[in-house]
Amino acid sequence: MRILLVDDEAELTDPLSRLLRREGYQVDVAADGENALQKVQAVLAIGEDYDLLILDWMLPHLSGLDLCQRLRSQGQLTPVLFLTAKDTLDDRVAGLDAGADDYLVKPFELRELLARVRALLRRAVSTTTNPKTLSVEDLELDLGSPMAYRAGRAIDLSEKEYQLLEYLMQRPQQLLAHDEIYAYLWPGEDKPSSNVLAAQIRLLRRKIELSGEIPLIHTVYGKGYRFGQ
Repeated sequence: MRILLVDDEAELTDPLSRLLRREGYQVDVAADGENALQKVQAVLAIGEDYDLLILDWMLPHLSGLDLCQRLRSQGQLTPVLFLTAKDTLDDRVAGLDAGADDYLVKPFELRELLARVRALLRRAVSTTTNPKTLSVEDLELDLGSPMAYRAGRAIDLSEKEYQLLEYLMQRPQQLLAHDEIYAYLWPGEDKPSSNVLAAQIRLLRRKIELSGEIPLIHTVYGKGYRFGQ
């Protein structure tokens, strides 16, 4: 797996690139957005691609946000993980709207970063091999229709249930804060009461977690939800 790490702080990129290489990844490093864009284009020119981009938000010459937007506008689907000190809800929403797949606020634990990297790479492989579905554990979501499948049974989903399940399945084993989920399900709208999200979760659980089936949606009290066993 080939990763491009982009950050202008050598005190971060040096130890982080060594850690990722010890984990078995091939790592290229860039110190600014323009150089990162050149590296991506050079790899594409030889018929290859990066498996993951790890981008700092604030970069010289071309910000990580602008770089991500430019790549997405060119049809590049390489997973993007933002590393940034920007930690407000508006910042997280801006990053996700720009096309980022995940977001990690500095300072962070190295164990969490490695877990995010593994999750994004697994998701990328799954999407490449079967781009019409999302699969987590024994649950499969049809990306072409509001249908899910578990243990051989079809599950008909409402529009909001489908959107919620897709969001959860795209981020397995991650703690998803209430505000992040609200921003995804009700973008540009007044935030509904806390009971609305809880009700959506409850309805979705009733459909995908029948008696005897392993629970997949886990409540992290006071913080949000986590999806997966």
